[in-house]
Amino acid sequence: MPTSFRQVINKAVKEKRFLVVPGAHDALSARLIQQIGFETYFIGGFPAVGARYGVPDIGLKGFGEISAAVRDIMAACDLPVFVDGDDGYGDVKNVVHTVQTYERMGVSAILIEDQQWPKRCGHMVGKKVVPIELAEAKIRAACAERLNRETWILARTDARAVYDLDEAMRRAERYIRAGADGIFIEAPRSIDELKRIGSAFDVPQICNPLIGGHTPILSMEELGALGFNAAVLGLDTLMHAAKAVEAVLLDMKSGRFAHRNDGMDFEHYKQVVGYDKWEGIDTRFGAPS
Repeated sequence: MPTSFRQVINKAVKEKRFLVVPGAHDALSARLIQQIGFETYFIGGFPAVGARYGVPDIGLKGFGEISAAVRDIMAACDLPVFVDGDDGYGDVKNVVHTVQTYERMGVSAILIEDQQWPKRCGHMVGKKVVPIELAEAKIRAACAERLNRETWILARTDARAVYDLDEAMRRAERYIRAGADGIFIEAPRSIDELKRIGSAFDVPQICNPLIGGHTPILSMEELGALGFNAAVLGLDTLMHAAKAVEAVLLDMKSGRFAHRNDGMDFEHYKQVVGYDKWEGIDTRFGAPS
C-alpha cells in the first residue's frame, strides 16, 4: 500500500518533528518537490486556478475545473497528496461527492472549510462563513462517508476574519467533535493568537504563514514550539515562479537579455522532466528508423 498523508503526519507528531508541506501549483513543481526529497505535498485552490487558468481564488472555478488540475498534478508525483476541497462545492451531499471523487483519484488528505461560496483565499477581505450547524454537518458527512478510513480530513475555519478568534475556536471544537482529524484556523492576527490556538486542541494543527498575509511570519521551529504540527506553504512555489517569469519577460522586453543564463540549464531540465526514462522506452521498443 502507498504511504498516506495520515501516516506522514502521525509519524511527524510522534517524533515531535515539525512537518513542512510545500505546495505544487503545476505538474512540474510537483515533480521537483518529489525529486528534492519532501515527504508529502499540498495542492491548493489558489495556486491551481492561478497557474492553470490565470484567475484569482474567488470562486471563479468549480470542482470540475479544479479537480482536472489536481489530476494532472498528481500524475507527475508519487508522494501522498493533501488537496484543498474548498467548501465541498455545495451542501452535505456535494461534500461527500467531492471527498469520494478525490479519494478515487488517489488523494489521501482533504481540506474542507466553512466559507460561504463563492469562497476567497483565506488572507483576502470579503469572506463570509456558513452557519456553524451546516459546516459541522459537512465535516460529519465527509468523515462518515469517506471510502477509506485512512483518508485524513482537515477542518478549516475562516471565522477569525468574519467574527473573532473566540468564534473560530468554538467552531474548531465543534468540527473536532464531528470527526475532523486535524484543525486549521485560518489567518490568526498575532503571536498571542497563534499561542492560544497552538495550545488548544489535541488533534494535529496546521498553519499557513503567507508572506503579505495576516499571520505573523515565524520560523518553523517557532511555530512548532507554539504547538503547531505542520506548515502548509501552498503559495511559495507559485509566487517565486510568477516573479521569475515576470523578470525574464521584462528583461526580454527591454532588449537587454541580461537574464538569459539565469534559468535552469537544458540538461538539468531534461533530468527534471524524466527525459532519459522516455528516451529509454523509445530506444527499447520504438520502431527502427
